[in-house]
Amino acid sequence: MKNIFQNIKDNLKLVIGVLVIGFFLGWLFFHQGSSHSSSSNGQELTGHEGHDHESEDPTTWTCSMHPQIKQDKPGQCPICAMDLIPLTTMQSSGDDIDPSEIVLSEAASKLAGIQTIVVSKGTPQKSVYLQGKVQADERNIAELTSRYGGRIEKLFVNYTGQLVKKGDKLATIYSPDLVSAQKELLEAISFKESRPSFYSAARSKLKLWNLSDNQINKIEEDGEPKLYFDVLSPISGTVMMRHVSLGDYVKEGSALFQVTDLSRVWVMFDAYESDIPWIRKGDHVEMILQSLPGTTYEGKVTFIDPFINPSTRVAKVRIELPNRDQNLKPEMFANGVLQSKIAESSDQLLIPKSSILWTGKRAVVYVKVPERESPSFLHREITLGPEAGDFYIVSDGLVEGETVAVNGIFKIDAAAQLEGKPSMMNPGGGKISTGHNHGGEEVIEANSGELLLSDITVAKEFKDQLTMVYISYLEMKDAFVDSDAKKASDESYKVSKVLEVVDMSLLEGESHMEWMRQLESLKDALTSIQEASDIAKQREIFSTLNETFYKSLKAFGLSSITSYYQYCPMALDNTGAYWFSDSEEIFNPYFGDEMLKCGEVKEIIKHK
Repeated sequence: MKNIFQNIKDNLKLVIGVLVIGFFLGWLFFHQGSSHSSSSNGQELTGHEGHDHESEDPTTWTCSMHPQIKQDKPGQCPICAMDLIPLTTMQSSGDDIDPSEIVLSEAASKLAGIQTIVVSKGTPQKSVYLQGKVQADERNIAELTSRYGGRIEKLFVNYTGQLVKKGDKLATIYSPDLVSAQKELLEAISFKESRPSFYSAARSKLKLWNLSDNQINKIEEDGEPKLYFDVLSPISGTVMMRHVSLGDYVKEGSALFQVTDLSRVWVMFDAYESDIPWIRKGDHVEMILQSLPGTTYEGKVTFIDPFINPSTRVAKVRIELPNRDQNLKPEMFANGVLQSKIAESSDQLLIPKSSILWTGKRAVVYVKVPERESPSFLHREITLGPEAGDFYIVSDGLVEGETVAVNGIFKIDAAAQLEGKPSMMNPGGGKISTGHNHGGEEVIEANSGELLLSDITVAKEFKDQLTMVYISYLEMKDAFVDSDAKKASDESYKVSKVLEVVDMSLLEGESHMEWMRQLESLKDALTSIQEASDIAKQREIFSTLNETFYKSLKAFGLSSITSYYQYCPMALDNTGAYWFSDSEEIFNPYFGDEMLKCGEVKEIIKHK
């Protein structure tokens, strides 16, 4: 019994101790609350001086893909249906912060898929694709003309394409003038000792008519004029042209035959102005001929035309090939690839094409600001040199070691526009329309503004032809909306055919040169779409085509059409892509039924 009472007594002491501690903590809590209450009634604040909780701004929620969307509560983006995230702003500290910096949170940067690369020097390389034709070697062409007037008595070459050897008879001519000249020589023989100059003049006259010394000596020996003279082939080759028939009368200087030696031929390629800096004499070229599939020919550049054709804006590049079997025939089409590596430019600053935003004549990149906790970028205009495959040579604006964005640059630019900072479309900064503001799209007239060629004049006929290309383009775009790779390939072929009808001679000066640059890019993209069988690959090429087509429509315009330039930031693995439409309603060609309505109108272009 004594032990039981002792245990009860110990437990009682424990309970009383816990109660005492509880009362003390309660007093402390309520005392602190009372102090805060009294502070709110006008007494002096301690620890939270001047901090008014009721006046704090509520959290703003935005879309990582469409930063122009801002709401005061969480939800989904009305454009792409993604969950909204809290908007964080940068609290700048320090004097080295540039007011033009575009700052992104780590989360926003990852969602936007932003990737960067360090600018470095390297050897610029490029695959130059050439098209041309087989032609005869001009040094092996013999043009035979009549040295004297007369009549074709015999003809030994009866058709064009006949093979002849050097010294073969081609024709026999009877020439009254030549007969008279021979009689003069025979009469002058008697004056050979007394009047040697008269004799020499008679022989020289026959030499001028292409008679050899042996032939003249034979005439002197026979003592009679020769009535018929043979026309002999000066080379072995093929008769490419026959200008006379049996019995024809010819005058002095008349064309008789053209004989060409085809044992060695030329392949004359067309090189565009943009490709010429990449071509040097001695460069290796691999080529195939459409009429001889499965056979690859190789040669070296032996000549580059020093002049540009004013109509086609191309220069000729010559390759020489042996043709002993006569398989290569003049006028055959050839396709060649030249792997260029410019020796004198082996240490140039290079940046990927994906890092560049094009705005007509300006090229823009976003340079990462070093030593920042959050990813920060600055808009910068640069000057580009020649294209080098997937890279461009940088002439000015960047230095080795700087870091530029190569992926997600459209999202960086969109953030810059929304914040009124310098951007691709607005290099001077300041608030502009975002393009997708439910009725407030930016309306831009073609052939106006900094994006276009300066002082450009475009003929109405050219605009009409480009309009037909645009109409055909819309059919191709609809094939992408339907996610039909076969249809996309077929429609791209139709666009190529309509594009061939566009008459570049309607443009002059700078506008002609600009169209030549764009035309090459458009053709390459359309050909690649036709050759690709995978819809994903076709859509990637389609994005590239749209960038060039945008320049064309802005520079040259269409005829009385309103174009809607639309954009999806989630296309191509969140890198973003553009397209054209004839209506404001979104039909996404990069996702089709998967995300048919994802996108926005970036620009409305009204063509006059």
